[in-house]
Amino acid sequence: MQLNIHERGDGDRLALLIHGGMSDHRTWHAVEDELIARGYRVIAPDLRGHGLSPRGGYSAEALGADLVENLPTGADVAIGHSLGGLSLGLAVDKLRPKKAIYSDPGFKLGNVPAEATTFMRKMVITATAESVRTMNPRWSDADIEAELAGFALFDLDFFEGVVEGVVADHTPPLVVPSLVQLAEPSFTVTPKDAVELAGLGFEVRTVKGAGHCIHRDDFAGFMASLEGWI
Repeated sequence: MQLNIHERGDGDRLALLIHGGMSDHRTWHAVEDELIARGYRVIAPDLRGHGLSPRGGYSAEALGADLVENLPTGADVAIGHSLGGLSLGLAVDKLRPKKAIYSDPGFKLGNVPAEATTFMRKMVITATAESVRTMNPRWSDADIEAELAGFALFDLDFFEGVVEGVVADHTPPLVVPSLVQLAEPSFTVTPKDAVELAGLGFEVRTVKGAGHCIHRDDFAGFMASLEGWI
């Protein structure tokens, strides 16, 4: 599948940014600006069923295969948020970035309560600027605009193939130095999971007080927790 790919910057280093569910590449706008200022070129795809990418054939495995097919190998850093963390983990063995960062990743699909997808469906369908701001009072106007734009292009059928009724552990292999960045509390990683990840060799850092979308809920905290990784 040919994904829609956003690319910006002309720095000597390359960063891959993989968005979370129901969003698209625009969710990374602030992170993208910061990385470009630090000398990176940024490549950010829209996952299948999201943004301007094609629809259909939904599965976790397909998301990882799409990244392998569409993104360059050997990037200096790859960052995946939530569903994007899951997707990156399924592709990391072939993409082989120099460093991988998983931001509140959805490695274990069974950790998402069944009622959560019902809520998310309704949230997408009924979203307004006011409702998004009420749920996310710390977000910037640009974050809210990007969220609404992502919702407008999201295929609701995506839930059926990837999330609803799916129980699977897609914890990635530790093939490159890897950071797992957690919200407090994490929506997708249990305390037991965090201990297990650390035991496997992942560095685990928590951004205290941040919600699941760490890069939008506490941008300064998000960037500070990446010290030594970007």
